[in-house]
Amino acid sequence: MRWWSVANFVSNAGTWMQLTVQNLLVLQITGSAAATGLSMSVQAAPGLLMSLVGGAAVDRWPRKLTASVSQALLGAVAFLTAFLVAMDQLNLGVLMALAAVTGVIATVDGPACALLGNDLVRTEDVPSAIGVGSLVHNAGRLAGAALAGVTVGFFGTAAAYAANGVSFLFVTAVIPFLRPVARAVRVRSSKDATREPAEPAAENDMSMREGLRYFARRPRLVALAGITGLSAVFGRNYQLTLAVLVVGPLAGGAGAFGTVSTVLAVGGIIGAVFGARLRRPSVRLVGLLAAAGGVLQIVAGLSPSLAVLLVVVLPMALVESVSDTAGTTVLQTDPPPHMRGRVLGVWGTIRTVWSLAGPPMLGLLMELAGARGALVTGGLLVAGAIGAGYVLRERRTTKPVAVPAAKPALAGQPALETAA
Repeated sequence: MRWWSVANFVSNAGTWMQLTVQNLLVLQITGSAAATGLSMSVQAAPGLLMSLVGGAAVDRWPRKLTASVSQALLGAVAFLTAFLVAMDQLNLGVLMALAAVTGVIATVDGPACALLGNDLVRTEDVPSAIGVGSLVHNAGRLAGAALAGVTVGFFGTAAAYAANGVSFLFVTAVIPFLRPVARAVRVRSSKDATREPAEPAAENDMSMREGLRYFARRPRLVALAGITGLSAVFGRNYQLTLAVLVVGPLAGGAGAFGTVSTVLAVGGIIGAVFGARLRRPSVRLVGLLAAAGGVLQIVAGLSPSLAVLLVVVLPMALVESVSDTAGTTVLQTDPPPHMRGRVLGVWGTIRTVWSLAGPPMLGLLMELAGARGALVTGGLLVAGAIGAGYVLRERRTTKPVAVPAAKPALAGQPALETAA
């Protein structure tokens, strides 16, 4: 697990370095901010159509081999891009094609690497492993963004892509030496989940349809998708909403928003540490944390000054990070092992819908209500919807159940006792 964490830190730093440079590269080639957004959408779009296929592949193929091949392919794409940039042969069409190929490979690589990391620890330590992964992700993001500027300044844009290629090869070299832990018993992750009857879904049914069917028939997975979707669309696009709030109503500049972004990153790291200590996270916990995040978002929207906003932003990021760790743990441990790849595939499709639809919807809300109005309205929608969901759930679970009256005893037979 230590080797895997080091490898993921290197890989995340390389990925964020490339993402930072890629946006600048598109701007350099086209001079269009719209083209920059399009390149990001092109890379994310395969997740909408191919995530189910990728998840089914992860369930069918050996996990270590799948992760090794996908990481090597991602490295090859990064090296090819670096070569084209160095030779001044990269145009917008080729860059879009490479972004699409990267997105397709990622539909397999994402669930394969996530589940491989969980295989390295005992079942009861999976929440901790996911928390460590979140910590590594945030640390790699900070390191990659910082290294991007240094690398481009001293060595050029091609060097950033080449460095990302090397990071993928490092992960590929580490994977063969990882030793998964055998699991004899699977512990349910949802503490508050109702008991569900066992289904006859056999392990030999590896179809994508079975993955969809399994996901749709698990109320807690559907509830998790709803909670996370609300938060993703109306409550987590802080790079957009807080940027407009700082520059607009709070009359700050780029430096002020940089400070806010740093506090967000610090809160995410602290939250990852707390999330790593979760033992049995549940959908109920995810909902409570998401509702708390909505309330904090309302307070942020009403902040009278930058100082107050900075005080609120830290717990906002902390709550979001812990909620992400809890939700990811439920998602990756609730399904049986033979179904987890396809469940993550379904999740990848849902998450892509959120990532593509969320920013335009939030942008429209900001146009109508302004930055403060968008933050307050979004927080009310998140907290209110989750609160209403819990009230309805409690009413259903506490609804009295009629007990049929006992039949009168026949002559010569004792009366049967009935148990409610």
